[in-house]
Amino acid sequence: MGRAIHIKGNLLIPEDEITYATSRSGGPGGQHADKADTKVTLRFPVAESPTLSKEQRRLILDNLSNRINKEGELLISSQRHRSQSANRNTVRNRFADLLEDALAPDEPRRRTKVPRSSKTRCLRNKRKRSRRRDSPDMAARHCSPAEPPGS
Repeated sequence: MGRAIHIKGNLLIPEDEITYATSRSGGPGGQHADKADTKVTLRFPVAESPTLSKEQRRLILDNLSNRINKEGELLISSQRHRSQSANRNTVRNRFADLLEDALAPDEPRRRTKVPRSSKTRCLRNKRKRSRRRDSPDMAARHCSPAEPPGS
């Protein structure tokens, strides 16, 4: 096993489980951009990775489903830099960050109490709306022009 990408704790993804594809990058760069394959796309087969446990695989598939294609590969690409090596480093760092976030446990929601001031404000506004509906000039606004108010 050669190099590996450190995710978190003792989880290391070996470099041989990852494939890199290069292609032409868009944007500025003139003749250099027209000739060089500087865009780097990282492909990681999540479903077939022997490094990940079943639970880790499930978490990644659930949390990163919008980045995983039909073949079960996680795709990450970068074309920010003008050099292929810089884009490769960017992709590797982004891959490590994404997996670390996907594998992090969700913090349980802490229940909070509705403040008394919010309750009193809602009740005050409710009474105000009720009074406005019950006021006599409200009845005058809703009668038809042919009928005089109070008929």
